[in-house]
Amino acid sequence: MNLELVMQELEALGKDRTKKMYGSNGAQEPFFGVATGAMKPIAKKIKKNQPLAEQLYTTGNYDAMYFAGIIADPKAMTEADFERWIDAAYFYMLSDYVVAVTLSETDIAQEVADKWIASGEELRMSAGWNCYCWLLGSRPDGEFSESKINNMLELVRNTIQDSPERTKYAMNNFIYTVGVSYLPSHDKAVDTAKSVGPVEVNLDKKKSNFIVASENIQKQVDKGKIGFKRKHVRC
Repeated sequence: MNLELVMQELEALGKDRTKKMYGSNGAQEPFFGVATGAMKPIAKKIKKNQPLAEQLYTTGNYDAMYFAGIIADPKAMTEADFERWIDAAYFYMLSDYVVAVTLSETDIAQEVADKWIASGEELRMSAGWNCYCWLLGSRPDGEFSESKINNMLELVRNTIQDSPERTKYAMNNFIYTVGVSYLPSHDKAVDTAKSVGPVEVNLDKKKSNFIVASENIQKQVDKGKIGFKRKHVRC
């Protein structure tokens, strides 16, 4: 399949209700409003195709950019490629669910994510923290440095309340993921979550929202889910 055919298929799958939902979350024209599950049949036909993924991503069409992440070959991508992708990721559904997910399937994931976390830019930081969430939630504990993860928890403890809004969400998710999926630092994550307490996030809505990592970690403890790892990162 070529770019034109894929774009035609995506457009045919668009739904007004889905488009309205994506738009309320920050998607900008052009986009069709394609549910992610509806993309699976096309993805099965194409499998991995990095050249086509690049063409789709550069369209600027949200649905095409998301689909690019599904058919991308992460191991064929360089750090420069990921920098291009994060530059074009204009809202969190791209930075956190396309770029961060794709990056998490590479050998350079931690190296690139570390740079993004240190960048001071909201969506880069969000992608960096979320990349670690995808990594910790799917890879063996032995692939990570316990001292590094503990230092990252300290960084969250000290900076989350003053971080940009989307970064707050990602940092909160990091505490939660460490607490649930990375056993060596479970206790420290629980301690960090209690120390941080409720985190206020305000995303241009009428009232603020509070996110609380400690409560969500405890729910997973109660369910006996500590140590949980997902088999696949991408849908």
